[in-house]
Amino acid sequence: MIAEPTTASLPNGTTQDAMDVDNDTAQKPKRLPITVTKPIPYTFDLGNLLCNDANPLPPSHNLSEDDIRSSARDCAQALLNQLLSTCPIARSSDNTSMTLTLPPTNTALPREKPIPADKPLTRWQEFAKKKGITGKEKTGKMVYDEEKKDWVPKWGYKGKNKDGLDDWIVEVDEKKEARTGVVGDERKERREERKERIRRQDRKMRANEKRGAK
Repeated sequence: MIAEPTTASLPNGTTQDAMDVDNDTAQKPKRLPITVTKPIPYTFDLGNLLCNDANPLPPSHNLSEDDIRSSARDCAQALLNQLLSTCPIARSSDNTSMTLTLPPTNTALPREKPIPADKPLTRWQEFAKKKGITGKEKTGKMVYDEEKKDWVPKWGYKGKNKDGLDDWIVEVDEKKEARTGVVGDERKERREERKERIRRQDRKMRANEKRGAK
């Protein structure tokens, strides 16, 4: 046995189904137009995503939240229209996204913090500036190792500067041993030489810091 749907009748003659349809229609939001027309045209700074609205709002005693919301909505809609109609749009190579390129800004915005002061030149920088010495171009932290056929760090762990320290066989300087009478340790001498370069660089750095603090 199949039960038939029942329709409830209301005192004024309307049915419950008809009332539900009317309520659904009333609850749908009203679609606003995408074209915005104002007495005073908007001005835009697309680089800053800025829309300037010179149209006056109602007096403060008559101003409502709906007035503010409507004005803000019109500005946002006009800004989107201007962006989509004047800025170039490009699709990514994999067709998964699109990019909109903004034009240069034309509104100067104030800085949050003051412009930082120029740092004083160090003793070496003053000397180099006086003599016209230019710094070496930075070549990066990696260097190609012909023996390993790979890129390795210049310094630090497994760095190029440690070549020869872990060689399982090294050449003995027989002339040096014959002259000094002491059996040489090439690996130890290389390690000591590298440590001495580090200590010498540290002493120079501390001396520069002391001169700069005066």
